[in-house]
Amino acid sequence: MRLHVGCAMWSHRSWPGHRLPPTERLRHYASWCDAVEGNTTFYATPARDTVASWAAQTEPEFRFVLKLPKVITHERRLTNVDEPLRVFLDAIEPLGPRAHALWIQLPGSFAPADIPALGRFLEQLPQSHRYAVEVRHPAFFTDARAARLLGATLAAARAEWIPFDTTAFFASPPTSDAERDAWTRKPRVPLRSVALTDRPIVRYLGRDDSTRTVEGWQRWVDVTATWLREGRSPTMFIHTPDNADAPALARRFHDEVRARVPGLDALPEPIPVEPLTLF
Repeated sequence: MRLHVGCAMWSHRSWPGHRLPPTERLRHYASWCDAVEGNTTFYATPARDTVASWAAQTEPEFRFVLKLPKVITHERRLTNVDEPLRVFLDAIEPLGPRAHALWIQLPGSFAPADIPALGRFLEQLPQSHRYAVEVRHPAFFTDARAARLLGATLAAARAEWIPFDTTAFFASPPTSDAERDAWTRKPRVPLRSVALTDRPIVRYLGRDDSTRTVEGWQRWVDVTATWLREGRSPTMFIHTPDNADAPALARRFHDEVRARVPGLDALPEPIPVEPLTLF
């Protein structure tokens, strides 16, 4: 029984390990959280040596959820992608079991009519990885037939459906610059909390006010506790518009779930950051 928690990145200017050398920041982050979203791989496939350094800074149980490059998902829309997919899979090979799932984030224009293309793409993927899909077209959340068709397509490939829960964020107008920026960029879709596999993945966006973030995730505490009791092993990613307190909030979410599920092991204590000196 294992709950993994993490953030959208492993380094941020307001986090304790930010002033460490770049080669040490992931190691420090991994003492706070045991999962991370691989958003940077959307923009470019990393060098294999770079990925090897990620593996060297983390334990085998650490979870990377890596986003497929945009050339695959957005530019070519899952067709004629054999070569960029091959390059990407080769690059991430050093992660081994740390590559918990490959994240197929589809554009908002990817509609129910495009599901056959998704099905064909999933069929060609190697069985050596798990896959998780995030959709943003409103019809997948409001049209029961479209939701069933997508769910059946994912189930056939043993792939998960990643919900990005922004309902707490959009519950009231923004109050900070970071919130105003997120207001224009984040998807507004209805809540979804159904897992298709034994490894559900959730992305949750709160507010810059930590109290409101915690209030908004209470439903996920209940859902996550239920998943754990069912024998599932979920991963929860905590976002806020400024992400200033995201690692601490992720650990707090883990603590709240653990209070409901006493058999869940506590997270280890974070590595302390040594003060910088002149000598």
